[in-house]
Amino acid sequence: MASAQISLPLPVLPDGWSAEKDFKALGTLSPTNQRNIEPVGPHFLAHARRKRHHRTFSEDERIQAQENVKTVEDEDAGEISEPEDPLMLQRDAKDWKGQDHYAVLGLSKFRYRATEDQIKRAHRKKVLRHHPDKKAAAGNNEEDSFFKCIQKATEILLDPVKRRQFDSVDEHADVEPPTKKQVQKSGYYKLWNPVFVAEGRFSKTQPVPKLGGEDAKKEDVEEFYNFWYNFDSWRTFEYQDEDVPDDNENRAQQRHIERKNNNARKKKKTEDTTRLRQLVDDCLAGDDRIKKFRKEASAQKNAKKFEKEAAEKKAKEDAATAKAEAERLKKEKEEAEKVEKAEGKKTKEAAKNAAKKNKRVLKSSVKDGNYLLDGGEPSPAQIDSVLNDVDLVMSKVDNEELAALAGKLNGLKIAGDVKAVWGSEVKRLVEAGKLKDGEAKTMT
Repeated sequence: MASAQISLPLPVLPDGWSAEKDFKALGTLSPTNQRNIEPVGPHFLAHARRKRHHRTFSEDERIQAQENVKTVEDEDAGEISEPEDPLMLQRDAKDWKGQDHYAVLGLSKFRYRATEDQIKRAHRKKVLRHHPDKKAAAGNNEEDSFFKCIQKATEILLDPVKRRQFDSVDEHADVEPPTKKQVQKSGYYKLWNPVFVAEGRFSKTQPVPKLGGEDAKKEDVEEFYNFWYNFDSWRTFEYQDEDVPDDNENRAQQRHIERKNNNARKKKKTEDTTRLRQLVDDCLAGDDRIKKFRKEASAQKNAKKFEKEAAEKKAKEDAATAKAEAERLKKEKEEAEKVEKAEGKKTKEAAKNAAKKNKRVLKSSVKDGNYLLDGGEPSPAQIDSVLNDVDLVMSKVDNEELAALAGKLNGLKIAGDVKAVWGSEVKRLVEAGKLKDGEAKTMT
């Protein structure tokens, strides 16, 4: 590009100029230099483009606007791009409540998931395509009804409150529950999961538990169904309210419509809660995991029941065995006691008989020994005295001593021998303290 030299001398001070009183020069101007200045910038480029293509200002602006639209459309072609329905382009802007705001902006595939940035970009794209000024510049004098639809859709979707009201009644975002036939062809959880993902957009609590798959844990499945059976929804139905007239003179009619709208909202809220509850019931009824968990719980319960019954049976058997053993031991003890008693009785009888026999031996010994007289006939008094002393000695000895004494006296016939044995026994009893000295006089 050729350069041009331009001479720009410094301005000359006017005549009569004088500096102010407090003016103080801080320096001097540097010497002038010659520099080459080239034409650059958007305005020069626009001028060069017009000269090159022989366009007027209006022609160049129109063509540039068309190119900008095409650039914007190309930038959003991948993310925000969907064909426009010809019937939608003919919508009446007054029926804005009946329009699909996401479809108007080309955001049907995003819907409630669309971000604010996506909404703004979609709005810019639609405005560049359907702006009335652009259509007029292109010679198209159609009505701007659809442009108003675009503006209304943008207004609602960029307002958080209004957008939530529209999302509450956006049936296009709902996912119908699968039928039994569909479940048989495809996976149960694969078909049901999108249903709860769509319903989960109304939850006040986020994130929403997932349905999971066949291998989900019991705790996760229980958490999922507990969440949905206690679902806390923010869904409202104000968007479907009947319009309240702005006529201040008819306030009674306004209050009537407001009451009517409130009742309609409550009814729709109740119906929606019932619908959601039935939806969860249907999913629960066909969930094989619940059947598996119940079967496992039943098996575990039965196992505990069997264990309890077995423990009770064993306890009864142990008790019966212990009772039988106790009865056996008792019987054995009784038999042993009976035998012992019989033996004791027998022994006692034998001892008693032996004692009687020994006593007879003792009494016979004095008789055979002539009642301890060496010669002559004993007098009755002598006999009584000897027999009394025999009874006295026998009362002081036990059966063993009695038997020992009888053994010593057995076979003795001589009075002196008999008296000696009796005297020895009396002496022993006296020494043992069982007899007093001189008690058995006939034997000493």
